[in-house]
Amino acid sequence: MHSKSYNSYRHINLVKIYVVYNYGQYNHLIHRTLRDLGIETKLIDNTTPIEELKDLDGIVLGGGPSLDRIGNCEEYVKELDIPILGVCLGHQLIAKVFGGGVGKGSVGGYAEVNVRIVEDDEIFEGLPKELKVWASHADEVKKLPENLKVLAESDVCEVEALKHKSKPIYGVQWHPEVYHTEKGVDFYKNFIEICKR
Repeated sequence: MHSKSYNSYRHINLVKIYVVYNYGQYNHLIHRTLRDLGIETKLIDNTTPIEELKDLDGIVLGGGPSLDRIGNCEEYVKELDIPILGVCLGHQLIAKVFGGGVGKGSVGGYAEVNVRIVEDDEIFEGLPKELKVWASHADEVKKLPENLKVLAESDVCEVEALKHKSKPIYGVQWHPEVYHTEKGVDFYKNFIEICKR
């Protein structure tokens, strides 16, 4: 009984997930969502030395305007042995790091998109198979490398969500942290559960 109580306390209060600021307008919302879920979190510059991230339970690579301004994010993806979630630009960055291709989408600007979950995964635990989400497709993942797999798709994009085949590395094209996205808080709760393991 004591052990269970201690573990619950640790999971709620001592899970540490930092949000990497990539100059996107919603990065602060990701940070606030995690904070409101009781997580120890910080919004950090994408030039933060990797040595300062070694004791984390997970990181979120925030969105942003350009893959030319990602600081040390490639190093984080390659070197950190912790769960990683990429949101929008962060999602595209993960694909690029592992050898995938990113290009202009057929539709640009922010809009509501219906995404379909095409492969079950713990990141979507308890979520419906179809979700209305808020996303920009100005840029998107066009080609997936062999070590990543598609978890969700839509009528406007074949790679709305991805996962590394052997590591807890995830990416979503949409923004779970905004009000317009269905079940966004539940999605972040699932990522937190993954970070506890």
